[in-house]
Amino acid sequence: MRLQKILIVDDEPGIVKMLETILRKEGYTSIGSAFTGQEAMEKIIRNSYDLIVLDVMLPDTDGFQLCQEIRKHTSVPILFLTARSGDLDKLTGLGIGGDDYITKPFNPLEVAARINVQFRRQEQYQNALQTTEVYHFGSVVIDKKAGQLWVDGKEVPCPAKEFELLLFLADHPNQVFTAGQLYEHVWGYDSIGDEKTVAIHIMRLRKKIEKDVKNPSLIVNLRGIGYKFVPPGESI
Repeated sequence: MRLQKILIVDDEPGIVKMLETILRKEGYTSIGSAFTGQEAMEKIIRNSYDLIVLDVMLPDTDGFQLCQEIRKHTSVPILFLTARSGDLDKLTGLGIGGDDYITKPFNPLEVAARINVQFRRQEQYQNALQTTEVYHFGSVVIDKKAGQLWVDGKEVPCPAKEFELLLFLADHPNQVFTAGQLYEHVWGYDSIGDEKTVAIHIMRLRKKIEKDVKNPSLIVNLRGIGYKFVPPGESI
């Protein structure tokens, strides 16, 4: 039995039922559903969920707009479900706070597998918190146990996957990783590395921690090779 709470937001009852069925077979017993954006927000405000599956095309709102509203209340992983398969839509979804993006029609087993990976990565992340608890990188402070990012003395909201990516880089200073390696380590999918997903999350992190986003000094990229985290005062 899995104790994590999942919310499925989709206006198609058939899809909701199908996902509920497959997730219950996977051992999840606490699964909520919402068929409109308003209903979803009411449930999110009243309850605490561990993961949200969110359709992009809802009858009363755009899923991307709803994602931004959700991010004001929680940083849990958000998996988009959508019939839109274009790169622009995927970049938009990931850019405004989504953690994964699955296009319709989809295999429900794939959705379940991705959800399982999200929770497995969270468990590994929690286990890793037993080591150094707080990182100080100049004006940037990362509190691992509290799951908080502070910049210039102010707490900066950081969704779960962004924070996990930042922690992984901070845990391996001056070590170069390809986008594919980062995807495997942080997202946990071994065979479907997504460079665009990594690039978008890196971009979002840079906006939060870099003094000059156009000339980053903390998260730097080596053209044609990958990314590495460079602590202040150390050579690139």
